[in-house]
Amino acid sequence: MATFDKDLDVRGLNCPLPILRAKKALAELKSGEVLRVLATDPGSVKDFQAFAKQTGNQLLSHDEADKIFTFLMKKR
Repeated sequence: MATFDKDLDVRGLNCPLPILRAKKALAELKSGEVLRVLATDPGSVKDFQAFAKQTGNQLLSHDEADKIFTFLMKKR
């Protein structure tokens, strides 16, 4: 199990809400801390990849199990 500093549950929300909530949660973290995001929107995979590229935050991993996507993002 990967370690993280903050947990964000956006299951049931569709684009753009998962990204907006993640952006807000990342703003509360210190540089180098990790945010775990749980989402159900299939489009969130591409959204989080693009978000990481645009913001410079690092997408450490993304995984899917039982239609739930788990993302680990490290704040720059």
